[in-house]
Amino acid sequence: MSTAPLNRLGQASSAYLRSASHQPIRWFEWGEAAFTAAREQNKPILLDVGAVWCHWCHVMDRESYENPELAEIVNQLFVPVKVDRDERPDVDSRYQAAVQAISGQGGWPLTVFLTPDGKPFFGGTYFPPEEHWGRPGFKRVLLSIGQAYRDRHGEVVESADAVMAAMAHAESFAGRSASFSPRIVEEITDAALKMFDAQNGGFGSAPKFPHPAMVDLLLYTSALTGNQRARECAAFTLKKMAAGGVYDQLGGGFHRYSVDERWVVPHFEKMSYDNSELLKNSVHAFQATADPAFRDLACDIMRWIDSWLSDREHGGFYSSQDADYSLHDDGDYFTWTLDEARAVLNPDELRVASLYYDIGEVGEMHHDPARNVLYIRAEVPEITVRLGMAPGQVQALLDSAKQRMYAARLKRPTPYVDKTMYVNWNALCISAYLQAGRVLQLEAAKRFGLRSLDRILAQAWRAQSGELDHVIAYSEIEGPRTPPAGMLDDYAFTAIACLDAWEATADISYFNFARAISGRMLQRFFDAAGGAFFDAEPSNSSLGALVTRRKPFQDSPTPSGNSAAAILLLRLHALTNEARYREAAESTLEAFAGVAGQFGIFAATYGLAVQVATCPHESVCVIGNDELARRLYAAALAPLAINRSVLCFSPSQVVTPMLPPVLAETLPLLPALKSNRSFAVVCSGSTCRPPVSTPEELLSAGKH
Repeated sequence: MSTAPLNRLGQASSAYLRSASHQPIRWFEWGEAAFTAAREQNKPILLDVGAVWCHWCHVMDRESYENPELAEIVNQLFVPVKVDRDERPDVDSRYQAAVQAISGQGGWPLTVFLTPDGKPFFGGTYFPPEEHWGRPGFKRVLLSIGQAYRDRHGEVVESADAVMAAMAHAESFAGRSASFSPRIVEEITDAALKMFDAQNGGFGSAPKFPHPAMVDLLLYTSALTGNQRARECAAFTLKKMAAGGVYDQLGGGFHRYSVDERWVVPHFEKMSYDNSELLKNSVHAFQATADPAFRDLACDIMRWIDSWLSDREHGGFYSSQDADYSLHDDGDYFTWTLDEARAVLNPDELRVASLYYDIGEVGEMHHDPARNVLYIRAEVPEITVRLGMAPGQVQALLDSAKQRMYAARLKRPTPYVDKTMYVNWNALCISAYLQAGRVLQLEAAKRFGLRSLDRILAQAWRAQSGELDHVIAYSEIEGPRTPPAGMLDDYAFTAIACLDAWEATADISYFNFARAISGRMLQRFFDAAGGAFFDAEPSNSSLGALVTRRKPFQDSPTPSGNSAAAILLLRLHALTNEARYREAAESTLEAFAGVAGQFGIFAATYGLAVQVATCPHESVCVIGNDELARRLYAAALAPLAINRSVLCFSPSQVVTPMLPPVLAETLPLLPALKSNRSFAVVCSGSTCRPPVSTPEELLSAGKH
């Protein structure tokens, strides 16, 4: 196959778009040029939205967009536009809503037909080249749409207007506001517990997605209320996922989701945002249960991220690893035949690994039944009994088998890693690394999180104009590029990461960055009239469905931008006592309160925001820099608690003071500062409890 560019995508910033530059389709990028061409030629637009990690996007590329016959039809009847959903989530989210209104489902690849002004009138997801699996063939779809646009133009325009109206209605929360209360959290958690799969963990049936915000909400609910079932369901879900094929048993890290209810057969792509949020789950589960298995899981997730999704030299996190290494396989890099395992293991290792990972002659992959997905079928104690070996011997054989298999896998053709660094996803990873570094006492993780945040602040944030980009750096691109403007997620997640960095370091500069970025977020996205935040700024040159204003509410799959913004503002209010932060946060929560309970597990971050809003904020401040201070700090971080800041200050930082306003009013006045001994104090609002000097006293104080 020739790789010479045949269309305009050869110079695109996006790796996904560049991967289509050899296709005989005369693709445009999203922009004015495409819409001008459509208007001048009076042709409908064929919009293809996908991602470099998307398996079925590759399939449709191979089957249809690289097919000369279909390419000729596309070029003759349409103006084709290709969009990377990671680079332009604002475009993707709106046309996903359109296709859901048209067909009842969305996903990738997203295939949408638009009028020349960008209004959608027909769409779907994957279309096979010919009729298959009950789906119409793409050739017939193209010809039918082209004929309809030509012969029934009035009906097409009427349909497009109806879809736009449906989108606007779906995105409007006007008239649905209400007061919020902990009762909403109960509704969301009750919905999750009713959906809980007691046999396999997770929520609902196949396909199964992780829903990390829901896992966190259950853990925090248990910590707040003592609801033991909530904690058990969250912990069980994490353990079942970690034992399944949805977790990469050799390399570490989670795949995007499982096609079956047992978490065995995944879609093999790995996303930074899934792993960042599941890393947080693991840290929080360790805090909630003290089970070392969750500490081990957190460390193993970071092992994969460190190896594959990190720029170790400069800081920053890459976006994803593809499921496949070519257009002709389906997870072959991650799966094993029995013969492949036999070729790299000695007989004893093979006996143990075959039982542990369920490696047999017949595996789980439909396209090649000999290929096995590795998952934990039998634990070490069971294998010990079955093989009559000592437990230590079984574990040693398993460890050596894992090392040999991973070393052999590294020699295989490797699925593509998209090294694009998105600001919002980086911020999620940074917060996860900072939390893991603090709670698990992993200094290297904390340092890398801080270095990555410093890179965002240096390269993507322009303090003078108050602008934050959506992209820090593109994959395999050198030289300057103009990235898309930052959106609500970018601002909210980055400011939260700055607050997390302040808590991790007590460096006031990070707190000041959080305030500056939050201030611009309020200016750019907050709807003072209707409450809550829009996902993007309005633009005078908005194209197509971008004219539809959108207030993101659901976790899908990253945390809701509005709920994250509310959490951010509530944290800032607790540290500054500035009413504007609390008012904007409450306005945001009230805007969705009337419908939040109906969204169940997809409203979990909203539930967390309500918990933050309704639970008094505490600052646990350790003052000192000796071994006692470190022990007090570890004790303060040990339990899981909502709406709590844990900080360690040197005495000079308190006396200076280099503190947020609320703490500056209290900490410098503490008589204990004159004792020249390390101590901890729990403060809430403008009052502090008596200082304590032992971890046991601190743990007791935190319970009141």
